[in-house]
Amino acid sequence: MRKRPDLLNQSQILDPIWIPLSDGTRLAARIMLPSSASENAVPAVLEYLPYRRSDGTFRRDAVRHPYLAAHGIAAVRVDMRGSGDSEGILADEYLPIEQIDACEVIAWIAAQHWCNGNVGMFGISWGGFNALQVAARRPPALKAIITVCSTDDRYADDVHYMGGCLLAVDMLPWASVMLAFNARPPDPAVVGPHWRESWLSRIEETPRYSEIWLAHQRRDAYWQQGSVCEDYSGIQCPVYAVGGWADGYTNAVFRLIAGLTAPRKGLVGPWAHKYPEAGVPGPAIGFQDEAIRWWKHWLNGEQTGIMDEPMLTSYLQDAVQPASWYAQRPGRWTADLAWPAQSVNEQMWCMGQLGLTAAPQAGHTYTIGTDLRHGADAGMWCSYAVPGDYPPDQRGEDGRSLTFDTAPVTRAVDILGFPRVTLRMTANQATAMVVVRLCDIAPDGTSLLVSRGMLNLTHRDGHDTVTTLIPGEYIDVALTLNAAGHTLQPGHAWRIAIAPSYWPHAWPSAHLVTLELDSSGCHVLLPVRTAQAEDAGAGMFEEPAGTPERGIDELRPDARRRYERYDQVSMMWELHDENDHGAFMRPDGLTYGHRSADRYFIVTNNPCSARSVCEHEITVGRGDWQTRVVTWSELRCDSLWFYIDNRITAYEGKDVVATQSHQHRVARDGI
Repeated sequence: MRKRPDLLNQSQILDPIWIPLSDGTRLAARIMLPSSASENAVPAVLEYLPYRRSDGTFRRDAVRHPYLAAHGIAAVRVDMRGSGDSEGILADEYLPIEQIDACEVIAWIAAQHWCNGNVGMFGISWGGFNALQVAARRPPALKAIITVCSTDDRYADDVHYMGGCLLAVDMLPWASVMLAFNARPPDPAVVGPHWRESWLSRIEETPRYSEIWLAHQRRDAYWQQGSVCEDYSGIQCPVYAVGGWADGYTNAVFRLIAGLTAPRKGLVGPWAHKYPEAGVPGPAIGFQDEAIRWWKHWLNGEQTGIMDEPMLTSYLQDAVQPASWYAQRPGRWTADLAWPAQSVNEQMWCMGQLGLTAAPQAGHTYTIGTDLRHGADAGMWCSYAVPGDYPPDQRGEDGRSLTFDTAPVTRAVDILGFPRVTLRMTANQATAMVVVRLCDIAPDGTSLLVSRGMLNLTHRDGHDTVTTLIPGEYIDVALTLNAAGHTLQPGHAWRIAIAPSYWPHAWPSAHLVTLELDSSGCHVLLPVRTAQAEDAGAGMFEEPAGTPERGIDELRPDARRRYERYDQVSMMWELHDENDHGAFMRPDGLTYGHRSADRYFIVTNNPCSARSVCEHEITVGRGDWQTRVVTWSELRCDSLWFYIDNRITAYEGKDVVATQSHQHRVARDGI
């Protein structure tokens, strides 16, 4: 990343700053003020998170926030209620109280003598979610937002459910992360002698999120709250939506720029769950400078030219040799003036005995049974660009699926947008799911995952209702795969792969399922894009830039092991994902370290043997003050119930100061 030494030391750091809320709760904040704020009021941008400014995001903030201040924009980083050094309890994700608190924070910022009254909001993931949610509440001082790697639909595109299927690879793992995060202590050097009381109160009073999420297996009012897709017109301030093809949240970029009526821009690169200036796979871009242009246009009224450029800039990826990690993805930038784009038209491919053909074929029936090892090479749903995250060669997965191929193409074909699949099928059980993958097949036979989607077939009439299947009765279902931007090179072919399970990506149906397809009612629509004149100027970004970390000592580097085991006697298949997230020390001596392990188990002839276990250990300390939090979470099932077990042990020094153990069960609701 390009450094700019001339921009360093041009900010004043205020930390901690206490922001009072109307109910008496105080939120802890760090403010980086530009040097110019002592003479002239400046705009401000808010990043509002539960991940703790003092340690959880300290290193990331040290790169991004000073850069804003050096460009004349105050950067305000606030610990949400119940997190970090702030007071209160964090009872769940994206609650109305979180949004109401943010509106109060924005009003407080706008009223400060150093602020010109214009406030922006930005964030990645949680911070991108709540930027959208707060924008929908229209606080008067909020003039624009940037939302990175987020979603407009909490049910359809988040860590909990996909296509009405329980997202096993992420739901319990993310709930276990928040179990551990919420059990971390505040900093005695900041909050004073009541730190221990606050810490133990959080451990005792914070709910287990996994229990809440499993209680809402349909798209009900719980998920509708905070899903801005319920009413896009509620957002009136300008929105810059950013995503990456290796991330789990890219679909929202396309829906937002299509659904919003406010000024908006969209950007999709090859990246995982990262800010684009740190984007991996590359190419990374100078998104810090792009954001400065956005903020100066909307918060200062400067003509930066950013709104004269195309609405959507996207990166079309070329084929690569399939691998579980890439430093770079070859491809090219494209630009569209609007979305939906005139450059994109759907191309139909029909399924049948000849594979995928442009012309309809005579009907034929096909059956595919459950292979519970299908999904072993799915990779992560939401990649953080860690080695081992990406789906490797899909040939093993394809062999466990029903597949249909096109003939190799003779000229390059670009797709951009959402592939859509229609299937006419029966199932032999009352509950079932279907998984569809779109792959790029190279001349050497390697299979590269391009997109995928899944549907709980009991949700075929909508995610707010469960309609059980009548075994043997044909149904027509439509599912939309994840958005993709890809170029199929000459000599390559498309493949559609269909299966009734995808463990551990999705929790399996309660019984072994056999699907039967009538190919006369099966086809795929690919969003084929033609080149546009605007493409010639696309991707003209600055090189990545930021301020360097200073005074931060790395105590332990990141490390990962991701491996599988299979016992051919017991038929037990296991996937182990062990992460050392590293440890570091701040300039004031505060140390922070985190290790985790997620493990998935299944007996490959018994879907009710599915089980996931997640463990975390987090250490926070300074000098003689040392704390450690250890958590353990398990999710298992039978044909009627999900069973959840969560445990916490908290240490001060070598002494155990708090323990918790909660067992809970939730009825399966069509899953």
